[in-house]
Formats: sequence, C-alpha cells, structure tokens
Amino acid sequence: MPTYLTLLRFTQKGIEGIKEGPARLDAAKEAYRSAGAKLREFYLVTGKYDAVVLAEAPDDETAVKLSLALGSKGNVRIETSRAFTEEEYRRIVAGLPKVK
Repeated sequence: MPTYLTLLRFTQKGIEGIKEGPARLDAAKEAYRSAGAKLREFYLVTGKYDAVVLAEAPDDETAVKLSLALGSKGNVRIETSRAFTEEEYRRIVAGLPKVK
C-alpha cells in the first residue's frame, strides 16, 4: 500500500481540548481501519508542526478522504503528502528517461 506522511497543527479548538487528544487519536486509527488503511505511526513533535503521522492507504483518494474527514472535526490543520519508500525511490530513479 502507498505510504502517506501527514503533518498536523492543532487549531485553537484542538489545543483547548488537548486532554481528549488520545481518544481522538484512537478514533482516527479506527477511521483508517474502517477505510482499509492503517495509521502506522504517530509522533508528537516540536517546531512548526505539532504532530506527524505515517499511514498507509490503498490509494490517494482514500488518503485524501481520511485527511478531509479528520480535518473537518476542527481540531487540527492537516497537510498530507505521498511518501515513497526507499525501494520505490530506487525504482523511480532507475526508470528515469534520458534527457538531452
């Protein structure tokens, strides 16, 4: 399954209800499972973002639906990117066309 990297920033609503954060994370994991995806890893981080999620989804459409659904709750702002594994990276680079 494709891998996705999601960068999250808490909204004012999300930070005000931060004690409910672990329950929201559990609900997100269940939403991923229900969609045929998997929330593999969650990290609370410092810096520009508040949290990072690594997930797998069957396709881009599923990943976007999950991001929109979770973002619509109003607790986080979400930025999701398709992440390519080392194996995928090597295959992509090996298949680059020659450009003159």
